[in-house]
Amino acid sequence: MSSSTTSSNEPEPTDGLKAFGAVLKSFRKRAGYTQESLAPEIGYSAHFIASVEQGRRFPPPRFVDQCEMALDAFGTLRMAANQLSRQRGLASWFRQWARLEREAAALSTYECRLIPGLLQTEAYARTLFVNQLPPLGDEQIEAQLEARVERQLLLTERPNTAYSFILEEHLFLRGMGGHEVTMELIDHVLGLAERRNIEVQIMPVVRKSHAGLHGPIRLLETAEHKWFGYLEGQESGQLVSAPKVVSTLQMRYARMRAQALTFEDSVSLLERMRGAA
Repeated sequence: MSSSTTSSNEPEPTDGLKAFGAVLKSFRKRAGYTQESLAPEIGYSAHFIASVEQGRRFPPPRFVDQCEMALDAFGTLRMAANQLSRQRGLASWFRQWARLEREAAALSTYECRLIPGLLQTEAYARTLFVNQLPPLGDEQIEAQLEARVERQLLLTERPNTAYSFILEEHLFLRGMGGHEVTMELIDHVLGLAERRNIEVQIMPVVRKSHAGLHGPIRLLETAEHKWFGYLEGQESGQLVSAPKVVSTLQMRYARMRAQALTFEDSVSLLERMRGAA
């Protein structure tokens, strides 16, 4: 989530999420469900339902639709969810993509500028936010850190989602935040790479051919097997749904997976970077 680091990020009003949670709780009780009994009906955990009802989680579109059907809510939940147009700590242009991520069956990311938000440590992310220009206030920094940590839950809460990351080697060589921050980052990425659903590949600094010279790429497959792409600039982002463009991005990403080090060799390289310290 690289460019969700601008001063234009407006936090999601806590009262809005709490209000939605209260409406959901009311309809749930009206229908005679507990959080535990509703969970299998809608395909979400009781813990997730509790988090939404307490205003701590943003309700994904599929979650809202499933609750509407299970609770016979007369469209009230959809209307209430539509009022939650802001999300805490996320840039306005990133929010639509962030909503899609919550239900993705597969997510692929190539990054050449900085470590992707899903893989960042708190120290690395804080370094990025502190160095943001124009400067951010303390409250903005904390809001964005909170949003980043919240988004990273995707990696653990969605174990059936396949995550692929292609990262340029120089992202680890740059030393963003200093030596300790970099070493912690490498350890963190190595730890995530141990998960069965996460694959990390490193693109070597020296490479005779490279299919990613057009810049970062994000690709997403929905549960309905529809594909989207996302392209990001310094102060803007573009959600891509046109099949021809998405196909081009898929072609480039597939070529890069062949050009980058294998998963095993990538892990070995990161381990050598860590050991060389």
